[in-house]
Amino acid sequence: MTILVTGATGMVGRLVVERLVAAGARVRALTRSPGTARLPEGIEVVAGDLADPSTLVSAFGGVQRMYLFPVPATAREVVAGAVGAGVRHIVVLSSGAVTTGFDTDFHLPVEQAVEASGVAWTHVRPGEFMLNKLWLWGPSIRADRVVREPFPDTAWYPVHERDIADVAVTALLQSGHAGRVYDVNGPQLISHRDQVRAIAEAIGEDVRLEVVTPDRARQHYREQGGFAAANADFLLGFEDYSGNDTAPTAEAFGPAFTGPLPTAEQVTGRPARTFAAWAHDHADDFR
Repeated sequence: MTILVTGATGMVGRLVVERLVAAGARVRALTRSPGTARLPEGIEVVAGDLADPSTLVSAFGGVQRMYLFPVPATAREVVAGAVGAGVRHIVVLSSGAVTTGFDTDFHLPVEQAVEASGVAWTHVRPGEFMLNKLWLWGPSIRADRVVREPFPDTAWYPVHERDIADVAVTALLQSGHAGRVYDVNGPQLISHRDQVRAIAEAIGEDVRLEVVTPDRARQHYREQGGFAAANADFLLGFEDYSGNDTAPTAEAFGPAFTGPLPTAEQVTGRPARTFAAWAHDHADDFR
């Protein structure tokens, strides 16, 4: 059985490839740039772009199962091509925002395209990625050992990217997951303040928490560029999931739940990884 992993060089896709290889699966990895992919030896790496379904014809041949990175604009064409070529189970990287009703025009259309295709499907819906803190806080921690944060006591259940990959791989390799929707969160409610402390402990150095206004934080993230600049308005509450203007408040970052929320453990049988474990995994990235 050949499993196609799309978005194979992404932060989750790369881990899906890694876990499938470790399990002895036959893997075909899709990427726009095979020459720079740096994927494990022994797998088939093919060129293709989910934004251009015409580039995917050869990638689908002989594939029975597929991990699908979400590209809503072409989802129906991509899924139709995969199913027409013989794919019989699609595991979708989706979002917890679909579960809460906030995502109606990005991940949801991908889920709907897969469900409408008639093949077996599994939706993996992660909540907030722990990785967000690397992209947001990493530059200032590396440069000045400081985090500039407007809502230090806001808390949530961020999830380790390896837990997301583990759920996807379980659904790809094992039976019993067709037609299931898996929300994947972290195992603990942890405040931004305590996240900073965990990172400081992981790198073995003090990291100062500087409380700033939302406007100042937005300016800081925009100056950083990259992920922080592109997502500053959404992550700081200046716009909602659909891009509409909102007023940033601490409550927007920590909706009231009685918790705990679903984690990878319900699917994999292994305890979900803590934020402290994630910080240690990424200590060198923060240094």
